[in-house]
Amino acid sequence: MILFVDACVRKDSRTKRLAEALLEKLGENVARVSLEDISFGVTDETYLKKRDDLIAKGAFEDDMFALARQFAEADAIVIAAPYWDLSFPAMLKQYIEAINVLGITFEYTPEGFPKGLCKANKLYYVMTAGGNYVPEEFGFGYIKALAQNFYGIENVELIKATGLDIIGADSETIINETINDLK
Repeated sequence: MILFVDACVRKDSRTKRLAEALLEKLGENVARVSLEDISFGVTDETYLKKRDDLIAKGAFEDDMFALARQFAEADAIVIAAPYWDLSFPAMLKQYIEAINVLGITFEYTPEGFPKGLCKANKLYYVMTAGGNYVPEEFGFGYIKALAQNFYGIENVELIKATGLDIIGADSETIINETINDLK
């Protein structure tokens, strides 16, 4: 199963268009998670206490951990996140907080280092940007570090189309070339 994590909210999202082309090429069973349809709870003391108590009890079947269980069980993951205001949309960070669960997506070794528990063998990070200044550490680099260092997903690939809104750029050609280059 491929898990498609969709952080695109625009009706004509260029990022989602790239992600859909990738999913078509991958051609497998896809489970879709549209982040705009999720009402993430406030991470306050009450929320954290409940979460910590459930983790301490090993009560991972609780609905609070449904997204983490789904993420951990995926064979491959596609995250579609446009590059906005020097990062990805905030709802993706909320999703990461929901899936980053000790005992489901990672555990710690006796030496205190994270060890991944996720089944996925590959994570694709799909993004578009209007400009060309897109430092990896503000988006893709963060996701890659989590995937490789916490979730145990070594194979992480960036698929991107940038410079789409630069005056004189042919955004359709840029998008189509990126789609044609998909492996």
